[in-house]
Amino acid sequence: MPETISATAAPALDKTPGTRTKARARAARNRAILVQTSRALVLLGVIGLWEWLARAAVIDPFNFSMPSKIWDQLEQWALHGTAQGSLWEQIWYTLYEALLGWGIGVVAGVVLGIAFGRVAFLADVLGPYIKVLNALPRIVLAPIFLIWFGLGPASKVASAVVLVFFPVFFNAFQGAREVDRNLVANSRILGASNRQVTLQVVIPSATSWIFTSLHVSFGFALIGAIVGEYIGATKGLGLLVSSSQGTFNAAGVYAAMVILAVVALLAEGLLTFLEKRLFRWKPAQPGEDR
Repeated sequence: MPETISATAAPALDKTPGTRTKARARAARNRAILVQTSRALVLLGVIGLWEWLARAAVIDPFNFSMPSKIWDQLEQWALHGTAQGSLWEQIWYTLYEALLGWGIGVVAGVVLGIAFGRVAFLADVLGPYIKVLNALPRIVLAPIFLIWFGLGPASKVASAVVLVFFPVFFNAFQGAREVDRNLVANSRILGASNRQVTLQVVIPSATSWIFTSLHVSFGFALIGAIVGEYIGATKGLGLLVSSSQGTFNAAGVYAAMVILAVVALLAEGLLTFLEKRLFRWKPAQPGEDR
């Protein structure tokens, strides 16, 4: 009889909340391992196929280069530097311009976006001008900034700012407009002033919208810095791309792109980490590992 009772009770124990939580955590870990392994296999497959096609002369190795030559170029830059100085100096120069432009663009976009979202008169008067400026091809402003600010970092920072500002602005504006009106009404009933409503209700509610734009905007900041350096600069990864292109060094162009991709991925990982830390209270979306 005791054996029968234990046998019947065992399945019931498996359904306890603690067991289900462990099972879900195990499934999430297994899925994360599967995703990471699949990503690595895809990358290795693309690199291997590219190398094989170039060595077999299916594609022109002069124009398309090959992963082994790109690696050799990266190794040469890392160990012996570039014509413009050490590789790390070029990376820092571009990163400095991108970060400064990103920071200015984000602050301006958030402040003006929240202001336009909160003050309807301001949005009605200046909204059309923002839309017109957003419709301009902002990349073509880089030569104008070069004329205005010269070959130094200021022209690259300006290019990064104009690329970052608009996605952040529109997300902050939409986030301010999408705030739950009941929260605003309850705050006013409790005696909150306009400033308190903005700081304690609107901005926290719009934070998820703002963070969504931050993921995209840092890539735009890098593009702005690179384009500015490509047109005219004394240092930076964009200058490496321009110099490599001018000497028909396809491996150098791809090597600079690899460095940019690594920088962008690291920035994306940092932003994702910060977002998860700030929004632990948010329920995970289907398929999302929190």
